[in-house]
Parts: sequence; C-alpha cells; structure tokens
Amino acid sequence: NTSECEKYACCPLPPYLEDSGYVIEEDDNGGRPLRDVCFHLLKLYSDRSYELDQLLDPRSVTSDPLDFRLSWHLWEVLRALNYCHLSQQSWGVLNTSYAAQLESEGLWEWAVFVMLHEPDAQ
Repeated sequence: NTSECEKYACCPLPPYLEDSGYVIEEDDNGGRPLRDVCFHLLKLYSDRSYELDQLLDPRSVTSDPLDFRLSWHLWEVLRALNYCHLSQQSWGVLNTSYAAQLESEGLWEWAVFVMLHEPDAQ
C-alpha cells in the first residue's frame, strides 16, 4: 500500500526477466501481475487457498508459455501434499498441454503416462 516512489524492492519477476530491466505490472490475461514461481510458492505456504493457476503458469518459470514441464511436475508434488484446489478444467489443460509437448518431442510413451493422470476418464 505504498506509492510508487516509496517502494523499497523490485517486484519478484521470473528469472528470465530479472536482469532485463523490464517491469511487468499487469498480465494480459485478467490483469494479474506476472511473478516468480518462488513468490507464488511462498504465498501458497502462507495461504493454503492461494490460487494455483498463477503458480502453475509456465510464464512464472520460463519465457516459453507452452513449456509445461515444470508446471506439471510441480502440480504433481502439490497434489501429493494435499493442495488439490485446482479446477478440473485447469488440471485437464495442464495434463493435455504437457502430453502434447511430450508427444511433439517423440516421447509418446511419457505422454500416455501423463494422460493417465487425467481427472476426467471421459
């Protein structure tokens, strides 16, 4: 709740933006600010109901918005720790996006493994 001139620290940007001098205040999708995945993990630790969509957004880790590797594995770890308040639609998008990424790399066996985690059997 401080004014712009009273800020004492930079926003926690993702690693690929840290030294660029570029400051992102608002995200194009819904006006949510883009933050580093570590920032989101700390927020989740302090508030168990923190929105997981922001945490699992690939852009919080990498500049490639279609790279779901870390997001999917992080989601599986969070599920094991009983953080299960991700919507079924977001869960499905995460699974299918990562499976498509694996299949495009020729790793179709791993894509099948990822799809076995799909919440909706249909």
